[in-house]
Amino acid sequence: MFEKEVYTDRRNRLKNEMKSGLALFIANPEAAMNYTANTYHYRQDSHFSYFFGLPHPGFAGLIDFESGEEILFGNDLDIDDIIWMGPQPSVAEQAAEVGIQKTLPYSKLIETLQQAGTKGRDIHFLPPYRGEMMIELSQLLGYKPSEVKSNASPELIKAVVKLKEIKNELEISEIEKAVDVAWLMHTTAMKMAKPGISEQQIAGTIEGIALSFGGSVSFPVILSMDGQILHNHSHHNVLKTGRMLVVDAGAELSSLYDSDITRTIPVGGKFNERQKDIYEIVLKANMDSIAATAPGKEYRDMHFLAATRITEGLKNLGLMKGNVEDAVAAGAHTLFLPHGLGHMLGMDVHDMEGLGENNVGYDEHTKRATQFGTAYLRLGKKLKPGFVLTNEPGIYFIPALIDKFRAEGQFMDFINYDKVETYKDFGGIRIEDDILVTETGSRILGKAIPKSVADVEEMACS
Repeated sequence: MFEKEVYTDRRNRLKNEMKSGLALFIANPEAAMNYTANTYHYRQDSHFSYFFGLPHPGFAGLIDFESGEEILFGNDLDIDDIIWMGPQPSVAEQAAEVGIQKTLPYSKLIETLQQAGTKGRDIHFLPPYRGEMMIELSQLLGYKPSEVKSNASPELIKAVVKLKEIKNELEISEIEKAVDVAWLMHTTAMKMAKPGISEQQIAGTIEGIALSFGGSVSFPVILSMDGQILHNHSHHNVLKTGRMLVVDAGAELSSLYDSDITRTIPVGGKFNERQKDIYEIVLKANMDSIAATAPGKEYRDMHFLAATRITEGLKNLGLMKGNVEDAVAAGAHTLFLPHGLGHMLGMDVHDMEGLGENNVGYDEHTKRATQFGTAYLRLGKKLKPGFVLTNEPGIYFIPALIDKFRAEGQFMDFINYDKVETYKDFGGIRIEDDILVTETGSRILGKAIPKSVADVEEMACS
């Protein structure tokens, strides 16, 4: 938790954006692994944490935009709880820690909301992403569970996105700490990537590093020699010489701020010539699009810059052909890059994405594309200073997608399918950094994680 002034300021800024009604924020409940008393590691709802800070279940926060009143609803623990958990601060004491003066028992929440409803007041809430929260909101507000999401407040969504998309120095510092943990995770993976080591050993080791810093991984570790599978969470392979290991992993701190980094490592420490050729193309796409990232530019343009560098590089290797500009406009590069360049990063690894990708990554000026590949770009809108985002180009040789495009006769003027066929055993390469948009450009956050061919090989051989 931060100082109480941080949360007071956030709530005050929200009040400045919202002119009427009340906003309801509910803490995440515990999630049972296999029976009620055996729960997963607790993870607070990011929006409740942003405005109310408290890292525990059993709370709800209410902000009245007309009176300015703030109320924390929760129950003090009884003796049974204390036996298992030890002495705990009261609800009033915890409320004071985040700058709230008024507290009420949780049972008073439904009564308070009903009173507001009878007066015709709007009750704003954000779309839930857990089934338990849908049920809780349906009981509190009188909706059917299936109706809850559709009744979430567009005004509150817009206000929260406006506040949270700009990261201040405190938040940037937290994200850089998370990147520094990721540095240790990824350099450890590089050193472990030896023939005969199982993927599971490496995945378990780097997840343990994240846990040892008091937080968790920011998402389930993606680690596989089958790097052509974009989000491969299976860790069953044993590493072999001649293969590459894609490691996409990050740390989440106790503050809930995240990192999200990808590196591709040659098993045994040395890229072969074919691997090095493709790796250098991805690295150029990564570095050139980062260098071009600046406020006032649409991130969609950075995506197409990366796509252009990939197309140029693959054409030089004879895997693509024809006019580069025409190939990118047609979408021929999507055979090799079937995803977007990046996404927002913050308290969630895909920051605020539960509010709707289009609400976070697009706006009234920048609309989402429908073309295959480009449609998966999560962030396309104009950049502002304070945005934190990922940059993660890749090249993947996906046998099923190659077969599909060739059978359909797609991009025959731009793809040399006969040569592409010889790369079906290649796998994939992805390189990802976390980027801050500054007043004049951008910078990579955190301790520099090896990514040049020479630096990756040096670390992998150490």
